[in-house]
Amino acid sequence: MNSLERFIERFFRWSQSEQDRLSKDWRPRANRRTILVIFFAGALAAAAYIFVIQPPVHFPTDQLVTVPEGASLDTISQTLYEDGVIRSPLVFRVLIMVLGRERGVHAGDYEFKQPEDIFYVAHALAVGEYGLVPIRIRIPEGATMKQMSSIFAAELPRFNADNFLAQTSIDEGYLFPDTYFFLPNATEAMVIQAMRQNFDLQVSSVKPILASSTHSFSDIVTMASIVEDEAPATQDRQMIAGILWRRIAQGYPLQADPTLVYSTGRSDSQLTIQDLQSDSPYNTYVRKGLPPTPIGSPSLDSIVAAAEATSSPYLYYLADHTGVTHYAKTWAQQLHNEHVYLGI
Repeated sequence: MNSLERFIERFFRWSQSEQDRLSKDWRPRANRRTILVIFFAGALAAAAYIFVIQPPVHFPTDQLVTVPEGASLDTISQTLYEDGVIRSPLVFRVLIMVLGRERGVHAGDYEFKQPEDIFYVAHALAVGEYGLVPIRIRIPEGATMKQMSSIFAAELPRFNADNFLAQTSIDEGYLFPDTYFFLPNATEAMVIQAMRQNFDLQVSSVKPILASSTHSFSDIVTMASIVEDEAPATQDRQMIAGILWRRIAQGYPLQADPTLVYSTGRSDSQLTIQDLQSDSPYNTYVRKGLPPTPIGSPSLDSIVAAAEATSSPYLYYLADHTGVTHYAKTWAQQLHNEHVYLGI
């Protein structure tokens, strides 16, 4: 082995030993660096989640969030931030641009059933996932406009009870009582349109019956609104309608408590002597004929009962404590029934 070969061999030995020494020194330092990198990355991720990603504390769950038509992305981001939907307008704008909607998200009303993070919110607005679920609302038969306004106002955030009453001032009795399904952003105008259309549809199904009646359609609806409150059964409704039509024809006042209940807002048991003697146009104890308007929204059954009233010799009726209706031809018989069935 010549001198050059010996030098190369010594060099490789020295190089190997130095590599082994450096490797021993690097390993603990590398472990410390890895731990520090992982720690800071975790801290950064936690901070990002806490201050940027997670839903704000007062996230508007089950409330309408409106994205105005034509609003800029900057305006929308700031509005969502102020409404408590997102934590960072900047990050939201970046996410929207990443999703390819930098020229505008889907406008409209959104509803979130639970607090959602900024990624979910950005995706929902980018694809138009509004989250609106129809609300089932039941309007009972015989309900008045005031009662309807309270029911809808309790269920629909955009519904204005005062506007509803103002727009339906001449519609008492002509908005059909039924079960409806409205989106949470439904307004009073949408509600009125749906109920009017339903009324027209229901009435059209019994047109031949209405046409055969000798009474006007408006009088039939008014009479139906009274018998709606007087009895639940079709047969009794037809009998009572016949009695009330007969009383009108013979010049007797109707003396129907539901008309006074409508005008006073009190129940039958709360009516006073002053109520019975009042000059209200709905006081059918002192005023003859039908009241000026319906006193609620009658069912189709009551409308048909008013149009197909049963003719009878009776002029009086009353319901006992179990709801059974009893009829009388004379006032003396009515007093007898009151004593027997009501204990008066």
